[in-house]
Amino acid sequence: MASGEAEDSDQGLPADERVMAHARGKARDVAERVGIPDGGAVLGADTEVVLDGMALGKAADPAEAGEMLRALAGRTHVVMTGLVLITSEGERTALSSADVHMRPMDEAMVQWYLAQGEWQGRAGAYAIQGAGGALVEEITGDPSTIIGLPIGPLAALLKDAGLPPWCQTPPGARHRPSALPKGHVGVCIPWRCQTPGGVWHRALTCR
Repeated sequence: MASGEAEDSDQGLPADERVMAHARGKARDVAERVGIPDGGAVLGADTEVVLDGMALGKAADPAEAGEMLRALAGRTHVVMTGLVLITSEGERTALSSADVHMRPMDEAMVQWYLAQGEWQGRAGAYAIQGAGGALVEEITGDPSTIIGLPIGPLAALLKDAGLPPWCQTPPGARHRPSALPKGHVGVCIPWRCQTPGGVWHRALTCR
């Protein structure tokens, strides 16, 4: 299921407030339309790449992606990921950030990376978990923040909500992200967690 939150909204907000606003909007949109699973939660996440205090957002086409990569080349930027967990008890939030120093890039490298297609749908037009890892020289912070789902803060939110932070997939269960409808952002992935007492908790992870 896709969240209907528009990621190009809240342009006037500082980057940290903007990323939290988008994560909150994604989670609330799904919680309102689908509801909160019994004994579970809805999780909204949003990631921004911030250079010189400005959130770059996602490139609309290869030309804009190339501009972003050239701007990032040889410099350090900040990646922020915001999390909003909604349960029947209310909302819990977390914001994680990491510094990324990019390698210098000549035009050949920029064009090579654009040809990989990874820039599409990526904040800052790159993905470190793929070919984009070749563009990165140094990371200060948690790599999972840069990928878009900071594991430590997420585990803390789940624990605070009384939900098991680590999941055991039920035998034979197969969970697949839904298709992303045109004009929407984010995908909600259903998952179930089993407590030591054998109780399954359902949740939706929204990206």
